[in-house]
Amino acid sequence: MAFHVCTGALMRCAMGAAPSSFVATPKQVLTNMKDAGNIMDHKPIANIAPFGVCKSPANPQVAAATAAAMGVLTPMPCVPNTPAPWVPGVPKVLVANMPALNNSSKLTCVYGGVIEIAMAGQFTEQIP
Repeated sequence: MAFHVCTGALMRCAMGAAPSSFVATPKQVLTNMKDAGNIMDHKPIANIAPFGVCKSPANPQVAAATAAAMGVLTPMPCVPNTPAPWVPGVPKVLVANMPALNNSSKLTCVYGGVIEIAMAGQFTEQIP
């Protein structure tokens, strides 16, 4: 079984250089005394903090910096662009009427990065 993701979870992005922390939107639902996450907690900056620098050529800032450096890949500051919710979530467990977020869920950034949960933020509540 997977762990329920909550505020304080650590995430990593395939195109990012550093891990990031997850902040669940407060919903009056707690797991291990921390705000519990659901699939709708995908807002950049509010829920998904930057991952250091981005190395994706699909990121306009990286593309511009790489062009200016004569084609040498030049990573630029990461600002996640995540318009779609986490998938798949746990439809059997609802948090604020939306599927709960577990540590096997993934989130896709428009710039090509896949964001995954490295550590759920707690180790006591398991969900399917």
